[in-house]
Amino acid sequence: MAKRLSVVISQSPSKNPKKKKLEEDIVMGLMIESGIDVTVVPNLYDLKADGTGMLALKKLGGNMVVCSWLFERAAHWVLDRNQIHGHVGETLLKNEDDEDEEDESAEEEADEKDRVIDQREIPDRKIYCLDFKTTTRANEYVEEIKRIHAENAVQIVGLGGSAPASNGASSNALPVVAAPAEPAEPVRIEETDGRRWYPVIDYSRCTNCMECIDFCLFGVYGVDRIDTILVEQPDNCRKGCPACSRVCPENAIMFPQHKTPAIAGSADAAASMKIDLSQLFGAPESNKSAEEIAALERDEQLVMAGRDAVGMAGLKKRQENRVNEPKDELDDLVDQLDNF
Repeated sequence: MAKRLSVVISQSPSKNPKKKKLEEDIVMGLMIESGIDVTVVPNLYDLKADGTGMLALKKLGGNMVVCSWLFERAAHWVLDRNQIHGHVGETLLKNEDDEDEEDESAEEEADEKDRVIDQREIPDRKIYCLDFKTTTRANEYVEEIKRIHAENAVQIVGLGGSAPASNGASSNALPVVAAPAEPAEPVRIEETDGRRWYPVIDYSRCTNCMECIDFCLFGVYGVDRIDTILVEQPDNCRKGCPACSRVCPENAIMFPQHKTPAIAGSADAAASMKIDLSQLFGAPESNKSAEEIAALERDEQLVMAGRDAVGMAGLKKRQENRVNEPKDELDDLVDQLDNF
């Protein structure tokens, strides 16, 4: 049986007719393609965890393509925080600037820090995220999705047409594309809960240093049963405030709707960049550091909420003197327990 590919079209929260046309042109282009299931949902970032849209996405099995107005990294981790996990699928439809930044990130990331993602068991599926800001030509998205579908539909069978034996592929096995499946009508999901604002954690960068939970005074962050940082109360976040993203030492916190690309999830800021990020994060021209800007932003929100300003309190680095040591037997046992 042919493998079907799930494609999610995440609509823009704005009413911009050009954006709406691009979305619909892609839907129409995919409707005639066999073996592709299209689901249209409201803006991915605005979906509630227990809402109709996110519940529908959780039911989609196998590999998935998600087209949204979010940066690729932001879209992937929005899905992840809603328990939709998978490996990052490599796409060919990218901004040239993003490709350059990714190359630089790989060169700069030479440290041996433990990342939260290293402790996870990721399911055997791929999630491909396409950014609608990459190009205005619908056909380019359709062609890339068709390429991904063809890549995922290839199966290995023997010359006689039967599947290879389980003890290894035959030397005369050839890759063939499975027979096309019938196209299906797109599924459209409506959800009217309105716009949201909350932080999204990139666990491929996060080292679980807990500086965000120390800094935020609105109860947004918490920890799970194995003391891993998470966004526990997303709707406690103060709308428009990105302060915690400025104090994160690994640049692992995103606000996907922020106007500054580095905060919204672009590849502009690599993990562990040893520079002052205040200007990169859209701070006004000043002699203030990113931490000082963040403290001012937090104070503004505290005062608006009827609370007292606290200045630079809560900016002490928990793991400033942390030394990464090789894992011992206890660490291995904890890892086994986590996997269990």
